[in-house]
Order: sequence, then C-alpha cells, then structure tokens
Amino acid sequence: MHFNVKEDIIQLTSRWEGERLPDGRPKVSDEDLDELRKLTLEEIWAPLYNAGYLNQFEEKLYRLHDDRKLVGRAVTASFLPARPDLEETVKAIGAEEGRKGTCNQWVIDSLTEGDVVVADMYDKIYEGTFVGGNLSTAIRNRTKTGGAVVWGGIRDLEQIEGIDGLQIYYRGVDPTPIKNFVMNGFNTPVKIGCAVCLPGDVVFGYGGGVIFIPSYLVKDVIEAAKKSHVKDLFGFDMIKKGVYTTAEVDIDVWPTDMMDKLVEFIKTDERAEEFRSLDWTVEYQKAKEEGK
Repeated sequence: MHFNVKEDIIQLTSRWEGERLPDGRPKVSDEDLDELRKLTLEEIWAPLYNAGYLNQFEEKLYRLHDDRKLVGRAVTASFLPARPDLEETVKAIGAEEGRKGTCNQWVIDSLTEGDVVVADMYDKIYEGTFVGGNLSTAIRNRTKTGGAVVWGGIRDLEQIEGIDGLQIYYRGVDPTPIKNFVMNGFNTPVKIGCAVCLPGDVVFGYGGGVIFIPSYLVKDVIEAAKKSHVKDLFGFDMIKKGVYTTAEVDIDVWPTDMMDKLVEFIKTDERAEEFRSLDWTVEYQKAKEEGK
C-alpha cells in the first residue's frame, strides 16, 4: 500500500490524452479553467447528465462565501474512523514516503497552483475538522485560487472567512481539533455525498453545490455549456420581444428557421461576440433529421 501513486492515477484517468502534472493527474489547462469560471452550474451540469454522468453533483454542503466560485483540479483524499492497527500501518507508510505531520497535512502539503482539495471525512464533524485557520492559509498560499470541498467539518470559521480568495464547501463547523481518524486513500476515487470525484477532475462550486467534471470531458462540457448560454441569451430576447413562446424555446431540437435566427443573433449582437466561433453543424443536422 502506498499513497498518491502516479501509475494508479494514470490508470484511473486513462481517457485523458493531454498533459499530466508531476503526480500523474490530468493537467486541465488554465485557459479551460478560466472558461469554466464564466459559466453557470446548470450550464455545466446538463452536458454531464446527457453524457450519462449522473452522480457528479452534491448540494448538501455549506459554503464559506455565497458569491465566490470555486474552480480547480481535484486532489482527493478519503478517511476512516481510527483503528489502531490500520493507523500504525498508515503512519509507517507515511514515514517511509517521507511525509510529516498528520494525514490531512500530507494532502495539503502536496498542493500546487490551481488545485482544490476534495476530502471525504465520512461526514465527521465533531473531531472531524479537516482544516482550521493554519491549514486554510496553507491551501490559499499553495493553490493561489484557493479552495476545498470537505465531506466533514472545519474549525476557526472567523479566521477562515478572513482569508482573501478562499472558498470552502463543508458539512459543518465545530471547535474541536481533528482526531481519531485515519487516511485510506490519497488521489484515489472519493465520494462526496452522492457524487464521485477522481483525482484531476475539475471542481466547480457555486451557489447551490459542487460539480466534479471528468478531466477528459472538460472541453466538450465547455462547448456545450457555451451553446446553452448563448441560446439562453437569444431565447430570453425572443421571448421578451414576443417572437417565440416559452414552449417554442424550451425544446431539445430547434427547427431550422429558429437556428437561422440564432446564428444571425450571434453574428450581430455584441453580447454574443465571444460565441461566434461555435459550430452549429450538429444542431442543424438534428433539425433536418426531425423534419424541422
């Protein structure tokens, strides 16, 4: 047994064909992370759901700030209630690998710019406070964008709230320090509520919850989400002007004449300027197949 094993991470994320980080995680580009920050949670969720990824969203979490998005590459960790023989084994492995401090510190010490910690603390809040003021400061310092998703507790809430640029999703707050726990996975698959996260997934958190985007699907999700975004701009405009009803707009496949109006809207409306490179061939083909 070893932690944060590069070969295992590569095998887990074998559909990724791009550059990788030194630990083996997929390196989704900073440019793609920036593109995701412009999109909404619902726009990102829909293409994942349509692709059969039904367990990527979890909403049963508190958040540090209501108006701050959390976007970054997942570093995952999972934990269990303490058991003496397992704890002895894990500590021995950590010492062999040159790790210092407690298991949660091992994870945070591994972070690099653009990372987000995703920790399954098995919903432990009392004595399950994965981060407090010091470790939250370390997260912000190492990742720059700053953040964590913790299926468990945090402490030092007032201190953490004052850390500029930090965003954390968590299950509860408790003043107790973390204890009586043991790590059983580091950059392995983890479960956050009903959602599944792999190392290198892109974490997207805003408002109502958190989505974990498989790394190899990020570009497809961005394209589909952008199309949804500009179609909404167009649809809202048409409804306001009385050109189309909500029943005509809220359908999966738009007819050819509506697609023509959409394309013209994108060409001429300054609000749609950034969407002018999108290709609508597939949408036109679907309209023709349905006789629209």
